[in-house]
Amino acid sequence: MTSPTPPPPIAVIGCGMGRPHLFPDAVAALAAARVLVGGTRLLAAFPDHPGRRMPIAGPLAAVLEAIAAADSAGQRVAVLADGDGLYFGIGTTLLARFGPDRLAFFPNVTAVAAACSRLGRPWHDVLAVSLHGRTDLTPLWAALAARGAVAVYTDAVNTPAAIAARVRERGGDGFAMTIVEDLGLPGERLRRLSLAEAADVATSALTLVLIERTAPPEVPLHLGLPDEALLRRDAVFTKAPVRAVSLAALAVRPGEVVWDVGAGTGSVALEASILNPGGPVFAVERDPERHALLVENIRRTGALTVTPVCAEAPDGLAALPDPHRIFVGGGLSTRPDLLPALCRRLLPGGRLVVNAVLLGSLTRAMDTLAALAVPFALTQLTASQSSPLAGDLRLAADNPVFILTASKEPAHA
Repeated sequence: MTSPTPPPPIAVIGCGMGRPHLFPDAVAALAAARVLVGGTRLLAAFPDHPGRRMPIAGPLAAVLEAIAAADSAGQRVAVLADGDGLYFGIGTTLLARFGPDRLAFFPNVTAVAAACSRLGRPWHDVLAVSLHGRTDLTPLWAALAARGAVAVYTDAVNTPAAIAARVRERGGDGFAMTIVEDLGLPGERLRRLSLAEAADVATSALTLVLIERTAPPEVPLHLGLPDEALLRRDAVFTKAPVRAVSLAALAVRPGEVVWDVGAGTGSVALEASILNPGGPVFAVERDPERHALLVENIRRTGALTVTPVCAEAPDGLAALPDPHRIFVGGGLSTRPDLLPALCRRLLPGGRLVVNAVLLGSLTRAMDTLAALAVPFALTQLTASQSSPLAGDLRLAADNPVFILTASKEPAHA
């Protein structure tokens, strides 16, 4: 008894840049299709194709169900993709819906490869992110912090001008933007601009940008930043020894959401961003002068995944994503409602680290955690710094700091 012949897979055809240029196997798959799926521009590129046309418009879920219905009816389906379907394209969505066994992919040139070819620039070191239909800019900040060069797919909201303004706001003027419009089309144009220039330009809807750092950060970002490396207005900040122990207690993992509450000028938030590649760090500071210094320290160090928030906690935390890790550097003595609010927002399995200098603040924090049934551990740290005296050295002690580490129980299935 012979096994039934499996139905032909759904063809996902990368069309490259501009006018579609297809390889012979893709041409054959397209010719065999009875249903042609794609955006309006790509469908128009094949006016003589006899198949039924299915525009990708409106909710994508409806399009996927229509593809599934055609496939179940035994109709060969071809999906047209800009560039390469598996490079920030519809291929990922199709895989989630149909799985790899029901799909056949036909690759092509991506916008990043084509743009770098036009520029004569190797692209093996260029990270690429898509802001198409996205509101979270964390991937952009993480790529710029990691490599200093990133290719960005844009959309009608995240335009080159809007992206340039956001990068300049957080990272300063140490970047340039190359705007690549209408690749492969008659109106193709390449422009290399400063961020200030790019923030005022109008561009085509089909645009990719390449953002590159043109000058290194003024302060190299690393663990154990010297206290004098950061701009600050007074001696009220988390000094290097306490910072090191607090970050170890926080145990940040890559990709997590981190809050630094009472961030001051940002010493903990900046170093937490090193331990958290790919994840956001929100530095919350209520004092406008300290917040301004925090913004400047982010620019000077290039810690672009740190988002400065000028607000008083817990009132100003409502719009932030729930955190995996919270560091509290201040505010306990003035806001008794702060710690309960933070414990509520902390994700199951998360950690909270509190620094306290005053015995009253420490006692209230321990009483609050005990009342909330949140287990905690306490470390007291006293560090001394060397100081010259009479041709020799003496040790000058910093204020003792209590480091309270609390762990929220993980969720149970």
